[in-house]
Amino acid sequence: MPKEELVQNIERLKRERGAVILAHNYQPPEIQDIADHLGDSLDLSRIAQRIEQRVIVFCGVHFMAETASILSPDKKVILPEPTAGCPLADMLSLEDLLSLKEKHPDTEVVMYVNSTAEVKAHTDTCCTSANAVKVVEGTPEEREIIFGPDQYLGGWVQRQTGRKMIIWHGFCPSHQKILPAQIEELRERYPDAVVMVHPEVHPEVSRMADEVLGTAGMIRFAGESRAGTFIVGTEIGMVYRLSSLYPEKRFIEASRQAICPNMKKITLEKVFSSLENQEPVVTVPGEIADRARRSIERMIEIG
Repeated sequence: MPKEELVQNIERLKRERGAVILAHNYQPPEIQDIADHLGDSLDLSRIAQRIEQRVIVFCGVHFMAETASILSPDKKVILPEPTAGCPLADMLSLEDLLSLKEKHPDTEVVMYVNSTAEVKAHTDTCCTSANAVKVVEGTPEEREIIFGPDQYLGGWVQRQTGRKMIIWHGFCPSHQKILPAQIEELRERYPDAVVMVHPEVHPEVSRMADEVLGTAGMIRFAGESRAGTFIVGTEIGMVYRLSSLYPEKRFIEASRQAICPNMKKITLEKVFSSLENQEPVVTVPGEIADRARRSIERMIEIG
């Protein structure tokens, strides 16, 4: 089916099914173009809660669709590609977390939203890269914090807050492809450019940046900044998002290798098929969902 016809059919099926398409900022351009709502994990969590539509087509990875299902158990959440997982989320199992809690019993558990539903169910508060510092600052000062799964986000938060933290050793493979040498080279080529990087990058890279921001922060900063050129140190889908919002400005990938293969698994054909067949549906068992919901809602409340 030609692309134009596919898009028309997606729009038709969306109306017929009473569906809405949510897409993460790292999705391929053609998926960003058809989305009703684009955002980071926190944005999309809020949207999933408040929208009226009963069917959500979630163009992202599995933990994101899980989170939407937890927040909206009365809605049907469809993930167009069921194998779109998150290696970072998979680096911390429930058994790993329970073992940590057993070794450090008097701690507060803060988990990055890039984690499984089971892990969230044993978490005090979830966070995103956008609000991780605020979440950690809001925990009782006398308590140590177990933080995971991302060691680089955790380390960055620890440096910002000065808090005592037990940090898990997970990482995002895509963000580790952004190297200090690449930032150095781009600074030489574009001396007037502002370097903004995601806190999931290696600390050596974040120390070289002008700004360390989550994707929502990058959007706000680029819109408010007087700079005309930006080096963007995160997954390359973000460059398309920023360029669409601010076509008068220039956005350059810090590394063209910083691609999340799971984010790129969703295609127009898969969105069409998922709308037509109303599957694959992502669900979370009731007891796990009920416990996980509390930690996610705290994240949303903190904002």
